[in-house]
Amino acid sequence: MPEIVMPRLSDTMEDGVVSAWLKQVGDRITRGEIVAEIETDKALMELEAYDDGVLEKILAEPGVRVAIGEPIAIVGDGTASAADSGAAAVTQSVAVPSVVSSPARGSEPQDISQSATASVSSRVVVKSSPLARKIARELQVDMDSVVGTGPGGRVTKRDVEAAHSAAAPADLVAPSRDENVVAVQQVPVSGEFEEVALTNIQRVSAVRLTESKQQAPHFYLTSAIDVTELFAFRARINATLEAAGDSKVSVNDLLVKAVAVALRKDPSVNVSFAGDKLLRHKGIHIGVAVATPVGLLVPVIRDADRKSVSEIATESRDKATRARDRKLRAEDMSGGTFTISNLGMFGIEQFTAVINSPESAILAVGAAADELRLDNDEVVARKILRVTMSADHRAIDGAVAAQFLATLKELIENPLRIVT
Repeated sequence: MPEIVMPRLSDTMEDGVVSAWLKQVGDRITRGEIVAEIETDKALMELEAYDDGVLEKILAEPGVRVAIGEPIAIVGDGTASAADSGAAAVTQSVAVPSVVSSPARGSEPQDISQSATASVSSRVVVKSSPLARKIARELQVDMDSVVGTGPGGRVTKRDVEAAHSAAAPADLVAPSRDENVVAVQQVPVSGEFEEVALTNIQRVSAVRLTESKQQAPHFYLTSAIDVTELFAFRARINATLEAAGDSKVSVNDLLVKAVAVALRKDPSVNVSFAGDKLLRHKGIHIGVAVATPVGLLVPVIRDADRKSVSEIATESRDKATRARDRKLRAEDMSGGTFTISNLGMFGIEQFTAVINSPESAILAVGAAADELRLDNDEVVARKILRVTMSADHRAIDGAVAAQFLATLKELIENPLRIVT
């Protein structure tokens, strides 16, 4: 019978969580029909059926984490339930093996059914993955003592590590061999508290950001940019768009376009570090960080340098909405070459952000504030916006980053250059 397996729904996905089954056991399904929702490391995504038939068995209940390629359900012709019932009946009346040791003369007669059961039980093999068995040998964990949480009770590497951690000193969790799990020091907690499980997105984000901080030597440059003219420019654009019945653009839309133009002028920042070489990207694809109830998502505006500000605004609004509704597709969040994180709407004036690997830079945007400046010996109030660029020093030198910020500052302070 064909199996429905956990698919790879994103380029960084290694496992997924069944969020909900949209079909129940016994339901007829057709190829291409949505049968379940899968929470990946990036979003909530729909799982399509690959075959026609009847959903005969669900192997992974909602909330269960399953590795890519592992079965999560079985599709058949609808006879599996009856077969399962028959198999259960047969199991209950298993024939006793024909060769049974005779009890010693004078001893109490043995319960043959119990002897047979003990014999069969002693030959039960614990279902486990090859990796789980390998780790069990390395950690000296008895597989028979491990409770499997995988599909069908299969023992996974996480189960082995959990069993090993449980046997370790209580104040320290053993380092995990799973790159998707962050080993942490257990801190004694006093008082009342509530445990809140991480979403899959939060869990993977924690790992990726930790890896970025540990592997990429970050350095930071901050620039104070006069956005008085940018705000006035945006007001004129929006007045024109409103008169035409079109949607308005935000300051962030203009910043996305400005960053894209700056990267086109200075492609030395549009790179990724790759060991003994740099990958200089030909496309300029800007990721825009979006806060959602399940964690931080980064939809990507592809070829942002080739799009108008209105096109960027429409696409950004659509993807931000779908991010919050957990409707983004894998391709909506893949292939970014530079990211913008804007916390200005929360009144944050300045902050630093962690690089979204494998990119080499991220721009943290704060709130614009009125500040006094000298203009021809006259004190005037201007709108000042501070941006901080985090850069990977392996790929970008300080002078290169400084030059990029200077180019960006010049574009923003002369906004007509952004759109021409």
